[in-house]
Amino acid sequence: MMKGLKPFSEMKDSEVEWLENMPKHWSTCRAKWLFCKIERPAEKDDEVVTCFRDGTVTLRSNRRLGGFTESLSRFRYQGIRCGDLVIHSMDAFAGAVGVSDSNGMGTSVYSVCTPARTGVNPYYYAFYIREMARNQWILALSKGIRERSTDFRYSTFANQSIPILPIAEQNEIVRFLEHAQQRIQDYTQGKQKLLSLLDEQKVVITQKAVTGQFDVRSGKPYPAYQPSGAEWLGDVPKHWEVRRLRNVVDMRVSNVDKHIKDGENPVRLCNYVDVYNNDYINKQMDFMHATATNEEIERFRLERNDVLITKDSETWDDIGVPALVTDPACDLVSGYHLALLRPQSDRLAGAYLLRALQSKGLAKQFHVEAKGVTRYGLSHAGIKSVWLPLPPLSEQSAIVHYLDEVSTNIETAITRTRRQIELFQEYRTRLISDVVTGKLDVREAATNLPDDTESMDGPAESGSINYAVSHVAS
Repeated sequence: MMKGLKPFSEMKDSEVEWLENMPKHWSTCRAKWLFCKIERPAEKDDEVVTCFRDGTVTLRSNRRLGGFTESLSRFRYQGIRCGDLVIHSMDAFAGAVGVSDSNGMGTSVYSVCTPARTGVNPYYYAFYIREMARNQWILALSKGIRERSTDFRYSTFANQSIPILPIAEQNEIVRFLEHAQQRIQDYTQGKQKLLSLLDEQKVVITQKAVTGQFDVRSGKPYPAYQPSGAEWLGDVPKHWEVRRLRNVVDMRVSNVDKHIKDGENPVRLCNYVDVYNNDYINKQMDFMHATATNEEIERFRLERNDVLITKDSETWDDIGVPALVTDPACDLVSGYHLALLRPQSDRLAGAYLLRALQSKGLAKQFHVEAKGVTRYGLSHAGIKSVWLPLPPLSEQSAIVHYLDEVSTNIETAITRTRRQIELFQEYRTRLISDVVTGKLDVREAATNLPDDTESMDGPAESGSINYAVSHVAS
């Protein structure tokens, strides 16, 4: 992708404040000499077009399957046609500028522009205006127009100095950037798939380990199995037990609220989000401050090896999410919407209970027990009735050690993969900036690109190249 890229040999001052230098053979003019604002009525069968912050301008139904209603009468919409340059007046500062890939209609918040002369590729100028946004130039202009406003309408755009460069070079820039973006998108999609596979691998390994499908000490199946008595669990190692939670934990559901009341003792409150967002709870975390009575503190104070689970949520799949208390404090107590599970130390290790509750099988039991319509919750009986595979304490410790090592390795791979995605996104941003502002010459590289437009995903990519070839040839 980088082969043939080099700086232009001769540069000059662009006399545009944010742009600085540009190639010597480029010039500038007011945007109104290149684009004109067009106002056309919406047609009978037009669907709503939306301009998104990623620069996509498409039928709203292509990106959102629901969650919106028509709030304006049809006569208050304007017509938008495929190939129009669309500027979202209120969101342009965030990159909501692009070329429509569809015929449709949009509200008056959009400035709909078409080339005012030949030799203008709107796809190049969409890249350029988004670069204006990334450099916060649009935001600066908007503040100058009206205080505390982000209005960037055509009247403002029309008076901006923008580059004029040969149409062939505009086309080459568009072709190069769309090819580069497609390759980066393919790469990041592959990495996103890898992230999903890594997450799935962790879930599968955890499920197999805590249900005894193999002995973590040898990596082989156990020599003998027996029916567990729980349909979801199947057979378990013959020397394991299977018990309901009520038999191996002391469950406590807190009634300590988030208020500060006179006459009560100050406490730090471990809440739903603390458990939902963390596998482990320790006293160094930033907890909410509240108050509680002596009796509440005595009953709901967190102790080492306690396991907390989310008891209530807006969605059933967020029920039963666990976290292990590793480093408690005398003022740290359990809050609302949580159930505190205190293991019987002679039968159950808190760290093993955490891993078991993270397995798909046990989580599904909580999901089945959750009741509700707009909000879901677990009853005390529902929590206590959950089946738990229970190996001897020594094997619980071995399972925890094994899963800790596996999780560390997988999390390391996940962190590395996420960083690779971030670096490619940073590369994409820098590449677009350098190319559209004339810091890099892509003419040779664009000429040598393979003709792979048919393999590109989505209408915008192929549409822009086809437009450049068939509609703006000088």
